Amino acid sequence: MYLLPIPKNVTETEGCYEINYQTAIVLSERIKENGMTYAGILQKGISDGTGIRASCIRGKAAEGDIYLDFSEALKEQEYRLVVKETGVFVEGGDGAGVLYGVQTLCQLFAQCGGILPCAEISDEPDMKNRGYFLDETRGRVLTLPYLKKTADRLSRYKLNQFQLYVEHTYLFRNLSEMWRDETPLTAEDIMELDAYCRERHIELVPSLASFGHLYMLLSTKSYGHLCELEDSWKEPFSFWDRMRHHTVNVTDEKTMPLIKGMIDEYMALFTSDKFNICADETFDLGRGKSKEAAERDGVCRIYINYVRELCEYLAEKKKQPMFWGDIICGKPELIRELPENTVCLTWGYAPKQREHECRLMAEAGARQYLCPGVGGWNQWMNLIGDSYDNIVRMCGYGRKYHAEGILNTDWGDCGHINHPEYSVPGLIYGAAFSWNPEGIDFDEINRQISRIEFHDSSGRIVGLMAEMPKHSLFNWWDAVIFYENYALHHAPEGELLPARLGDETACRDAAGALGRISRDMKKVMVSIDSGQKELMEALLITVDAIDIWNEVGSVAWKRENRAAVKQEDAAALAGRLENWFMFYKKLWRTVSREGDLHHISELVFWYADFLR
Repeated sequence: MYLLPIPKNVTETEGCYEINYQTAIVLSERIKENGMTYAGILQKGISDGTGIRASCIRGKAAEGDIYLDFSEALKEQEYRLVVKETGVFVEGGDGAGVLYGVQTLCQLFAQCGGILPCAEISDEPDMKNRGYFLDETRGRVLTLPYLKKTADRLSRYKLNQFQLYVEHTYLFRNLSEMWRDETPLTAEDIMELDAYCRERHIELVPSLASFGHLYMLLSTKSYGHLCELEDSWKEPFSFWDRMRHHTVNVTDEKTMPLIKGMIDEYMALFTSDKFNICADETFDLGRGKSKEAAERDGVCRIYINYVRELCEYLAEKKKQPMFWGDIICGKPELIRELPENTVCLTWGYAPKQREHECRLMAEAGARQYLCPGVGGWNQWMNLIGDSYDNIVRMCGYGRKYHAEGILNTDWGDCGHINHPEYSVPGLIYGAAFSWNPEGIDFDEINRQISRIEFHDSSGRIVGLMAEMPKHSLFNWWDAVIFYENYALHHAPEGELLPARLGDETACRDAAGALGRISRDMKKVMVSIDSGQKELMEALLITVDAIDIWNEVGSVAWKRENRAAVKQEDAAALAGRLENWFMFYKKLWRTVSREGDLHHISELVFWYADFLR
C-alpha cells in the first residue's frame, strides 16, 4: 500500500474495516464551512474505489460510519485518521487538517477497495507553505475545467498554494491591444477558480509580470514607448525576443501608474493576502532608455527602487509582496530595503542545483520560498529525472535554511509545448518532499505515482515517461533557435544545431529506443484504469513528436553541413510532420484555449516548407 505524501506516523492494528451500502459520511456539527466539500471528495473517493456511494449526514456517527470532526488537540493542517472495525474517524486541527485526512483515506480506498486494514495515522506537514506555480501565459492558456482539475490534484497531494503566471493573458478592461490576439482568462474565470481553490484550502495567489517579461504590453502601439529598448514594438513576433527582452522603462513617469493600475484591477479578483510581482530577468535594464540613470546610480539601485515602490504599494494595501530572487541574489543586502513581510522567491532548476543563492538570502535575513521546477519547458516530455533531483535538493535546502515554503514551478518558455499532464510527476515530487523529508528512491516514487495517480497496476507508466526525453536529439529550443536564425535573422547563443544530429548511430539508436518505448506503452495500456486511458494517446503522440523532430533536425544538420539528403525522403517527412501536428492540435485543445498555438503552427509549417 502506498500513500503520498508519506504520513509521519502509521501504526497498524489488528482487524479490518468493511464498508457497505449503508455506510454514511457523518459531519460533526462543529464543521460548518466547507463540510460538504470534504464529504463530496470522500464520496467520490469511496465511489471510485468501491462503487459504493456513501450518503452524507450531519450529527452523530453510528457503527460502521465515517466521522469527520475537529480536534483542539491538533495543530493547523495536522490530522489524525483512525480505522477501526467499528468505523473510521478523521480529525483535523482545522479544516485543512480534516481535508488532508480525507485525502489520505481516499488513497486507502483506491488501493484496498471496500476492506481497509485497521490503522492509526497521525500526520502534519514539514513545510507550512507548499505551492505550485503554473505558466498560464507563454503558450497555453489552460481551460477553467483543467485548472480546476489541477486544483483537485493539488488538494489530493496536500499542496496549499497555487499561482498562475500571467503577463498578458488576463482580459484587462482597458488593455485590449495587449490581449486581442490571445484567448485570455476573464475576471469570472479567476473568481470562480479562487472560490474553488478556497473550498479546498488552496490559496490562489495572483502573479503578474510587472517589470521584465512584458512582451505583449510593450509590443503595442499604445505602450511600446515604455519599453527599455527603442521601437521594439515594430519587430515581428519572436519566441527569443519574448524570453530575452521587453523590460519596462522605469525612468518614464507613465510606467508606475500603468503597472499599479494593472495590479489594482487584477488583485481585486483574489481573496489571497499575497501578490507576486515577479520582477525577474530584467535583462535590458540600464541598456536603453534608463542607461543614463544606470550610469549615475547603478543598475541595482534603479532595480531595487522600482521593486521597493511596488512592494510598499502592496504592503499599504495589506498584501504580502512576493518577487523572484534572481536579480537581488547579486546584492542580497538590498532585501533590507523592502517591507519586512516581503517574500523572496529564490529559484534554481539544475539537477545538481547549488545552495549558494539560498544561503546568501538566508544570511541576509530574507523571508524566502525555495523554488524548484518540473522541467517541462522547451521539451516534448518533461525532464522527469532532472526534476526529481532538483526538487529533492531544493526541498532539502529549504529545511536547511528555514525557508517559509516551497513553490514548485512549471514554466512555458517558447510556447509551453509539453502536454500539462506530463508535469504531474514533478508536481507530486514537490508535494511529497515538502510535506515529509523522508526520502523515496526515484524508481520507487515513480511506481507509486503510476499506481496512485495514473491508476496503472503495472507501476510502469511514469518510468516510461522518464525514459522518453533521454532520446530527444533535437528539442524544441533547438528548433526555435534554428528557425529564428533563418526566418528572423537572430544570432543564437552557442551552436546553431547540436553536433549529435550528425551522428547517424545516435540517430538510429534514438529511433530504436523510441520505438521500444511506444510498444511498451501499448503493452501497459491493459493495466491502466479506463478513466486514465486517454493519457496513452497523448503519450503516443509525444513519442512520435520526439522521433519526428529528431529526423527534422537530422535533415537540417545535413543541409547545413552539405551532406546528401534525398529530397523525396525529406518531402515525405514534411507530410509526416503535418499529419502529426493535426493530432497534436487536437490534443492541445482538450485542455487549452488557442493561446499561442498559432505561433507554434507558424514554426511547424516553416519546417515543413524547409523540408520540401
